Amino acid sequence: MKRLVLASSNPGKLREFRQMLGPLGIEIVPQTELGITDADEPHPTFVENALAKARHASRRADMPAFADDSGLCATALGGEPGVHSARFAGSAATGECGGRDNQDARNNLKLLALLRGEPDRSAHYYCVIVLVRRADDPEPLIAEGRWHGEIVDAPRGTNGFGYDPHFFLPAFGRTAAELAPDEKNAVSHRGRALAQLVAQLRVMANAE
Repeated sequence: MKRLVLASSNPGKLREFRQMLGPLGIEIVPQTELGITDADEPHPTFVENALAKARHASRRADMPAFADDSGLCATALGGEPGVHSARFAGSAATGECGGRDNQDARNNLKLLALLRGEPDRSAHYYCVIVLVRRADDPEPLIAEGRWHGEIVDAPRGTNGFGYDPHFFLPAFGRTAAELAPDEKNAVSHRGRALAQLVAQLRVMANAE
């Protein structure tokens, strides 16, 4: 599988996956280049949403496809925004939140408002990646990763996307948005999940 469809239209995710999979000789084709629209994500769990997206893209492209579903889980909010992280402040697709360009800013404002006065600012990013060799693949590859930190009010850094400017990492003394791409990919939730996926792909290749 040297060519995979990425079931996402998120440019930040595309950039990170290309950085991590490019050295392995795997070409990532974003679904938007194939005219594939985003799949619905109605499920309450990350893994169900990732599987739905991967199957949707694979069916439309007739190619192997993979998808991740990830989000920020704040302890004081009972795990929210969770699976709603990308559209926490409303769906740009329906126009209810003013457009996609400042979606991240709106999401962060809502998160900080809900955490105002909360003494516990601990949170973690969670990511699950699902890869299907075909749309009806009965044995999808599934990998996951977590990245622990805490939420700070003042944004710092210009790298990354989403909640990264507010996601502070005590071990680094910096936010996720202040890390260089290589640093982030080595320790992030998505990097850890992808490392698991790559290990599974290698085992599968060796068994064939």
